[in-house]
Formats: sequence, structure tokens, C-alpha cells
Amino acid sequence: MLYPQIKINKSGFIQVSKIHNIYWEESGNPQGKPVVFVHGGPGGGVSAETRRFFNPDKYRIIQFDQRGCGKSTPNACVEENTTWDLIGDMESIRKLLNVDKWQVFGGSWGSTLALVYAISHPDRVLELVLRGIFLLRKSELQWFYQKGASHIFADAWKPYYEFIPENERHDLMTAYQKRLFGEDRQQQLLAARHWSVWEGSTCHMIPDTKHIAETAEDEFALAFARIENHY
Repeated sequence: MLYPQIKINKSGFIQVSKIHNIYWEESGNPQGKPVVFVHGGPGGGVSAETRRFFNPDKYRIIQFDQRGCGKSTPNACVEENTTWDLIGDMESIRKLLNVDKWQVFGGSWGSTLALVYAISHPDRVLELVLRGIFLLRKSELQWFYQKGASHIFADAWKPYYEFIPENERHDLMTAYQKRLFGEDRQQQLLAARHWSVWEGSTCHMIPDTKHIAETAEDEFALAFARIENHY
């Protein structure tokens, strides 16, 4: 069970480069233990639901949308968007909010980013909490996007797989990259929906139809698919 819904105490944007403007927010107890929530994807973004992992009476809950996704701008942008840029953004937010040390909490891709942050800035980490660990190793990427998870979620796999012409299916990530970053806007959106819905369909053992529908929305899907494929 998650904690009850809570309101944001304060929020804002921080300009981290000439291109990127990062959205951040705070909720919970302003005097509580600082915790930074590191979202997945990459390209997933934060939400009211992700605040609910933490006891709002005990935690000062800090969330941010990584470059190119959520409320951060520009949407779906992969320029100046690397792991090290995101680590730098976390430090910029920490300093902006006058946090000395914080708990770093990450899931999925967020577990990778949380680990890299902890390795890079161990003196700023009170605790490290990881869930749904996904480290973007080649074996993991192949298992999820090429062959492996396809055997567990066979029905959801079919549209993702069959969207790509047969002669390109030996390398689905490259085939999707060609379409996600091509000149044809309609092809970008179609590819993004197939990529994003495939992942949304695998997030729960029992399919969550509401979540799957949200992953198909144009703005979310394009940012999620482009940034994830980029990484």
C-alpha cells in the first residue's frame, strides 16, 4: 500500500544548460529527511503517484523530471542528454534546495542513475534505495527489446515486433531508432506509441489498462521512446 495523496509544497524550474530547463518539486515535511526520487525510463517522468512511496510526515520529498521528459523542456530532446548531464542536474537541484545530504531512491533506469550518482557523490548520500533494478547492460537490453521478455508477454510483444518490417527485425532497437529520429513526424509518433506501449504493458504481471493507455499518449510516448532509445 502506498501513502495517501499529498499536495506539492513548492515547485519550479532550474535552467541547467542553454537548452534544458528542469522541473522540480517538493512535498511532505519540509523539516523531514530529504529524499530524492529518481524516476525510470529514461524518459518516464514523475507524478503524484510517485510521491506516495514516502511517509509525508517523515520525509522531505524531492522529485524532478529528467532532461526532455515530463514537465522539463524541451520535450523529447536528446541533445546534451547523457548520464553525466543528469548527475550534474541532481547536484544542481540539491544545491538549489540547500540539501546537504539526501536519501537517493531509484527504480528501473532510476536505479542505474541512483547508483552512478552514489558512486560519483558518496558524501552526499545518506542512504541508497533501489527497486526494479535495471542496469542497461547489453544482455538486459537484448532480453527486453529483442528476445526474452517476448516469451513472457507474447501478446503485448506482437504489435511492437510486427510494426518493424521483417527484414529489419534482427535489430529492433536500431530499426526503431531510424523511425523515432526520422523526418516523418507521423512515423515518429507511430514508432513511439509501439515502443512505449510495449514497455507499459510489461510493467505489471496483471496488465494495468489505465497505465497502458497513458503510455500511448503522444507527448509522453514520444519523449519516453526517443530518450529511452537514445540511451
